[in-house]
Amino acid sequence: MPELTYCIACSLDHFIAHHDDTHDGFCFDREYLEDLAARFPDTFPVHLRSMFGIDADNQWFDTVLMGRKTYDVGFKVGVTNPYPHLQQYLFSKSLKVSPDEQVTLVLEDAAQFVEQLKQQPGKGIWLCGGANLASTLFAAGLIDRLILKVNPFLMGEGIPLFADVIPQTALTLTDHKIYENGVVILHYQIAPRRSA
Repeated sequence: MPELTYCIACSLDHFIAHHDDTHDGFCFDREYLEDLAARFPDTFPVHLRSMFGIDADNQWFDTVLMGRKTYDVGFKVGVTNPYPHLQQYLFSKSLKVSPDEQVTLVLEDAAQFVEQLKQQPGKGIWLCGGANLASTLFAAGLIDRLILKVNPFLMGEGIPLFADVIPQTALTLTDHKIYENGVVILHYQIAPRRSA
């Protein structure tokens, strides 16, 4: 059964973007991005894969889940098929048709859909963004791992890591890396929740 990993960059106070979906304050220096490209090639969108010379096979994931706002970041600059090397699922309550034939639009219950998706064989599932989608899937106990790229700044306000209140949950640190630019990557396994 493939694991679902919420792998995302955030500020030290755990915001993933500003309210206008911009990312001012996040680190984008070349050395850091080149290391990310080597460690997480699957997570680079098509327009950055060529820039960083990424042609490696997927290491972590073969599937990506995106909320509407996350997808719109690329869509606004003309990228309709951001991860052609992955099976792409776009979750939206407002779209009626997928913007690209390579992106599967999911209109049904997100938790139920992902639960069924996790029953299929595969390498791994990446939740690349969507605070609302993350909250829904976390509440359903479907997220297995967190990989946080914590950037060294305080945003103050913005779009949080999770849009809704989530239950207190134990995490186990399984790996970490500290970069010279101050970014810390933290890998956590999420403890299974005990049923009441």
